[in-house]
Order: sequence, then C-alpha cells, then structure tokens
Amino acid sequence: MNSGEFRKLECTFCFRDEREIFGCCRFLVCLVAPGGMMLTRLKANSEGKLAKQICKVVLDHFEKQYSRELGDAWSTTRDILTSPSCWQYAVLFNRFNYPFELEKDLHLKGYHTLVQGSLPYCPESVKCYLSRTPDRMPSERHQMGILKKYYLLNAASLLPVLALELRDGEKVLDLCAAPGGKSVALLQCAYPGYLHCNESDSLRSRWLRQTLESFIPQPVVNVIKVSELDGREMGDAQPETFDKVLVDAPCSNDRSWLFSSDSQKAACRISQRRKLPLLQIELLRSAVKALRPGGLLVYSTCTLSKAENQDVISEILNSYSNIMPVDIKGMAQTCSQDFTFAHTGQECGLLVIPDKGKAWGPMYVAKLKKLCTV
Repeated sequence: MNSGEFRKLECTFCFRDEREIFGCCRFLVCLVAPGGMMLTRLKANSEGKLAKQICKVVLDHFEKQYSRELGDAWSTTRDILTSPSCWQYAVLFNRFNYPFELEKDLHLKGYHTLVQGSLPYCPESVKCYLSRTPDRMPSERHQMGILKKYYLLNAASLLPVLALELRDGEKVLDLCAAPGGKSVALLQCAYPGYLHCNESDSLRSRWLRQTLESFIPQPVVNVIKVSELDGREMGDAQPETFDKVLVDAPCSNDRSWLFSSDSQKAACRISQRRKLPLLQIELLRSAVKALRPGGLLVYSTCTLSKAENQDVISEILNSYSNIMPVDIKGMAQTCSQDFTFAHTGQECGLLVIPDKGKAWGPMYVAKLKKLCTV
C-alpha cells in the first residue's frame, strides 16, 4: 500500500473518536448525567439526529459477521448500536480549567465515578462520573484564549489511555492523534516530558491542533509536538525514542457506519474494509520501532471486528520475539460494573460492547511490552 492509498484509505475509515461517532464536540473528571438543566438543552437537536436512517447495507454486513463472532451478545449490541436514543455520553473535565461548581452540581444529581475500585493505573487526576441514562451536556465552543472545561466522549475511550500508564516526564507518542481527545486525556493523567501527536491528514491535523489549543495551557503546550507524518514512517524517523506509544488506529467505526447516508459509499467502505488490517499492522510495526526497549504500547479501535482487533495483535505477537502481551484482565474486573466486556481469547486484549444501561463502546484495547534485549 503506497502513501496515496494510505491517505485515501485513512480518510475513508478515519472515524475513530467519540466526537466523530456522536457527531458532537469532548482533566480528567469524566461524567455522564442522569438529567438536569444543562443536559436538556440539546434535546431538540438530538431528536433531529435520532431520526437518521439505519444503512441496511452496513447492518446486513454486520449481522453476518458479528452474529458469528459475538454469538448471542450481538442481538443486544445491535439493538443499542441502532438506537441512538440509548447512547450514553461522558464528560471529561479539564484539570487546567477545572469546573468546581459543575462538579458539585453533578454530585447532587447522583453521578458516580467510573473507577471506584483500586485500578493501579488510574491517577487521582482521573475522575469519571457516569449514569445509566443517555442524556448529554452541550458541547463547549472553541474560543481563542479560553480553555474549555470539559469534553464529551464515549467513556470506553478512556481505557486505552489508562492502560498506557503514563508517568510524569515520560516521552509518549500518539501515532494517530486526531481529533485529539486521547491526547488531551493523556495530559490529564500525567505531565509528560515530551508528547508527540501525529496525524497524517492535514485537515484532521488542524482539528487536532485546535483541540489541544482548547484544553491545554501554554506551559504544557511547550512539551507537545504536532506532526503530519505517515504513521507507518514514524518508526524509521524516530527509532526507539518513546517510553509509551498509543496507536488509536483508523478502523471501521461501527456506530458511524450504521448511519451512513450514502448507501453506495457504505458499500464501497465495506468492500475496502479487508484492507484495514494491513494498514493497522503496518502502523503497529512502525510503533514497535519507535518504542524503546522496556516501553509499553497500547493499540485501540472502535470496532467489534475480530480481523481488526485480535487478529491484528496476534500477527504482531507472532512476528516479534521481543514483543510480549501484557495482562489487562484486572482492568475489566475493576470496571465491570460500568462496562460489558466480550470474550476476546486474549489476556492482553479487552473488547467493550454496548449493552443495556452500559451503552459504551465498541472499544478494543490491547497492551504490549517491548522487551530489553541483551
């Protein structure tokens, strides 16, 4: 696959973030509300969005694949994915402009924290409040020079960030960073010595820069670099440079695809879908090169597809003797009251599937470690 094909394919399958999934704008206090004045403002707009038609071409394709891969769980997951009125939203608080009054209000309304257990890789700065209801707050507008106070997101998208276990002073790479939600979330967890946010598409890169500008103050921005490199070239450009690497890969975004307005484009996406695992593997190979020995790599997608999830990770594990799986079953056990996890057959991989009262995901997360060689 050449560079031109990569950019075309990435644009086709670039929906990999909750702002794109929900068609809305997103330190980490993360909240989803049971109700309240702020949450009702969008009701009229939401009703318009909920009227979108399901794309039968995509649904039929998913029906065949996911009924086989998920078994009985697919029926409930399908019902949630095809019912936007059931979708839930989380709110990520920005520690650089912390909304104390909003936090008090949300506590009074009965919000609960996401990570209530003893998750070892959840910093105190990460606070996540959820409810079982689908209401959501309005997105904040971008204003030059004024930091936003919160970010709307799918709560499952925090899991790759937490799995990375970012520490102060570390060098970290967000290989496929646009539109920037996970980069913002990483900066809520720790103060890295260097954060490299890469996005190959120029339009999406501008979106990434605006997101960072909206949430991150100038002193912290000074440790961030934004680039537009083909992600597959990063490993050669910066070999063994980073302590942590996040690959939130371009994928077939199940939520978005189900509401494709153009059936011909949807059919084209499906026909090209088989090319995605190759792209994802190439991005991971580049990430492995960029990762220093002893470093951690987290791979994530927002699709249920086994070919883009478990199969991609299996290919990487089978290709490298110095890349080892990292057991993250403990994360699923700690977060099970708020997320439903499907069986992946991998200790290093988790798959969040939308469920009744837990309408988060899809989100696949896998964690790998690069061994030190003698």
